[in-house]
Amino acid sequence: MKGLVALVTGGASGLGLGVVQRFIKKGAKVVIADLPISKGNTIANELGESAVFTPVDITSTEDVNGAINEIRNKFKKLDVIVNAAGIAVAHKVYNFNKDMPHELTDFNKVLNVNVSGTFNVIRLSLPLMYNNTPDKDGLRGVIINTASVAAFEGQIGQVAYSASKAAIVGMTLPLARDLASIGVRVVTIAPGIFDTPMLGNLPEKVRVFLQRSVPFPKRLGTPDEYAQLAEHIVENSLLNGEVIRLDGALRMQP
Repeated sequence: MKGLVALVTGGASGLGLGVVQRFIKKGAKVVIADLPISKGNTIANELGESAVFTPVDITSTEDVNGAINEIRNKFKKLDVIVNAAGIAVAHKVYNFNKDMPHELTDFNKVLNVNVSGTFNVIRLSLPLMYNNTPDKDGLRGVIINTASVAAFEGQIGQVAYSASKAAIVGMTLPLARDLASIGVRVVTIAPGIFDTPMLGNLPEKVRVFLQRSVPFPKRLGTPDEYAQLAEHIVENSLLNGEVIRLDGALRMQP
């Protein structure tokens, strides 16, 4: 990891923050890309000169290009992308008690951020990554995307979120095949239930129930455990075109 430059979207909280902290600890330089309202600037200042915050809406071409230009100017290269930014909504397809369908705007927003945003960051980052000098295997860079176990066992009310994460899973192999010719690997992590701000909004009794639903270990995952796997993906050159579940053998119930 030492000397690598990584771009981490959603890097100001949750899984993304775990990656930022671990990568810097291992000697990497990290660009934290998150919304202007996030704590990204404070986090970057606390972590020192190895971390830089750049405000980014990942669905905006202008914002992502701005982040890439900042990376180019400050670090001269980009070795790793970790796409950890994402959102979720919880709605049934139709609420018969209120005679109300799932809002199409909500569905589209989740897909726009989680799928289009991820793709937007990848497509605009590739020219800078392509400039890297290949290693002995011809490797120029690594892209790590974030799906979810909801891509495989979506729960009631997760139709938008599950669709978006299933799309990330579906993108993995085509992206890996597409970018093989330039030496860029693509791997997706599908986390189970993790102790992140997204889960923190749930009532405590729901959190306890979710912990007990994990076969082993019976607890929530930590952002650093996600980050450990991201680190291994970067360091293991044979990992490519794969989706890796990180879930304690969890299979979500309806």
